[in-house]
Amino acid sequence: MKELDFDSEDLEVTEEFLSRAYTRMQIGGDVEQTRAHVSRNVVGPVSVDDLEFDYDMSHDAGTLGKICLGNVHSGSIVRQYFPDGEEGFFGPGDVFVYAPHDRPYAGVIRRSGYNLVMFDPHLLTRVAAGLPGRRPDPVRLTGDRPVSPAAALHLRRTIAYLREGLCADAELSQQPLLVSAASQLLAASVLTAFPNTATTEPTGEDRHDAHSATLRRAVAYIDQHAREDLSVADIAEAVHVSVRTVQVAFRRHLDTTPMGYLRRVRLSHAHADLVAADPAGAVTVTAVAARWGFFQLGRFAAAYRAAYGCSPHQTLVQRGP
Repeated sequence: MKELDFDSEDLEVTEEFLSRAYTRMQIGGDVEQTRAHVSRNVVGPVSVDDLEFDYDMSHDAGTLGKICLGNVHSGSIVRQYFPDGEEGFFGPGDVFVYAPHDRPYAGVIRRSGYNLVMFDPHLLTRVAAGLPGRRPDPVRLTGDRPVSPAAALHLRRTIAYLREGLCADAELSQQPLLVSAASQLLAASVLTAFPNTATTEPTGEDRHDAHSATLRRAVAYIDQHAREDLSVADIAEAVHVSVRTVQVAFRRHLDTTPMGYLRRVRLSHAHADLVAADPAGAVTVTAVAARWGFFQLGRFAAAYRAAYGCSPHQTLVQRGP
């Protein structure tokens, strides 16, 4: 959903807008050419901004309160954190942590087109709860550059999906499970791409409590709440054990993860919806997949075929009433 659309050649107006849209800042630039364009789309807890500056724009800004990723398409960006003065230079193809949520920053936008992707740091902690060896503390990013080219490429593709897929489709962007899955994919991609504080090993108590009764309670909770936006932390809280206990229980007894089991349950619901649908009606495979949080149609089709021996389309066409 588009939330902002700004275009101006006035440096003072641009400064006022950026201070409202991001954080209080002071900017400077070439007074002869100062065109700036900023648009923002919001998908659940994530905002994806498109920014373009036709001039060299310096800025000195306060804290954002959100994690902010930069994704450069053209030109270049020089960015500096405070108080230690750490500096970075980024060009086309680079994806990086533009600013942590709790540190002021400054820099120069050099005739650049780029994206800013922002979200609350709690999203990282929530998603990290589902990772093996998650620490109980809030997760922090400890580096601003991707750990590998492959991780950077995956993150750029995730941003592109949010920007060109969900943000561009008003109907899909209103599907709660789809938005949740995409937001969690972004957070997982960030945790994979950048160094962070998310991992530790399960304790003896975690292993002791991962018995079959814990699994049964967790399975029942997932079965009853599959339509909702669930994380591993939600499941653990519902059955009154630690996140690591839930993870160990599913791995020990079902050889899967809690989120893997949730996807299996949602797949079965999608299958039931396709079976019940009128093939001559308005129901589509894409709509059913989106309803149950499957935003990559190719992966949904592959998982569906593995589970049911046919494509979702075949089910819709052949088994409708």
